[in-house]
Amino acid sequence: MKLPSQLVSVPASYFSATLGLTGLGGAWRLAHHVWGYAALVGELIFAFAGLVWAYLLIAYVIRWAWSREIALQEAKDPVQCCFIGLAGVATMLVSAALLPYSRATALVLMLSGFIFTIAFGIWRAGQLWSSERSDNATTAVLYIPTVAGGFVSAILLAAFGWKEWGQMTFGAALFSWLAIESVLLRRLYIGPPLPVALRPTMGVQLAPPAVGLVALLSVSTDAPGIAAHALLGYALLQCAVLLGRFRWIARQAFSPSYWGFSFAVTALGQAPLIMISRGNSQPALALAPVLFGTANLVVGILLVGSIKLVFSSKLSPDPKLTSA
Repeated sequence: MKLPSQLVSVPASYFSATLGLTGLGGAWRLAHHVWGYAALVGELIFAFAGLVWAYLLIAYVIRWAWSREIALQEAKDPVQCCFIGLAGVATMLVSAALLPYSRATALVLMLSGFIFTIAFGIWRAGQLWSSERSDNATTAVLYIPTVAGGFVSAILLAAFGWKEWGQMTFGAALFSWLAIESVLLRRLYIGPPLPVALRPTMGVQLAPPAVGLVALLSVSTDAPGIAAHALLGYALLQCAVLLGRFRWIARQAFSPSYWGFSFAVTALGQAPLIMISRGNSQPALALAPVLFGTANLVVGILLVGSIKLVFSSKLSPDPKLTSA
């Protein structure tokens, strides 16, 4: 049985689109509570994100069933394999969209995504400990299995009322981030420049402080303090560095890999709104409109670019995202 190439050629990296869309939906849901913006906008974004997630999940399962050799090749690639962890992270974020409507359904999705994320993170960390890798394979995607997985797990566990469990996964993600950050910065400071095809993955560099800030706010109930403002400051520093080097990063033609920027940017759109709802932090009050607007702009640009790729029949896996 021959299936359409659009189904069997979907790599795990495409799940980053779901992360960005759910992140934007969450930002609009918060904007409704803080500023009174239209609630319908956020819910429609969540609905669209759910459709994208369902398509990608079905396509990825089909890929393993009908194109196992290609799927295994992806799983063995030292760069591409990390994106597999996004399948679980995306599933957890979709459960957050469903939580106000059906706790039971959301719980099933959250636990499924959580179990997959933790299992994959443990497996991938073990692989990193015991395998050799080149400098070109040392990129920000290393954050995905344990750092992104841990912070998103913390956010979702807190959303379901299990803040203390969320604090544990927050700690796992935090210390993983600090360890991996030192390795990545060493590689960027003294190693050869990243190949052009790998440069869009630098968008993930912004994710730990931005998503980590949302996770910290989720597992606590206190007014924003020094830790929250420190994370916000570091996230903005990362933003400034990436913005300053964007022409260098964007030498790679537009591809779905640029969605790697979206989750961090939308997390930055959410964080000041949460901070405002907790205690009217002065930095948050000043930054919230700018960061919320930026999140909408970035996701909008990515959507337009992706739609153009679809209609130009150029949408395909990111075969250049490789350490080879």
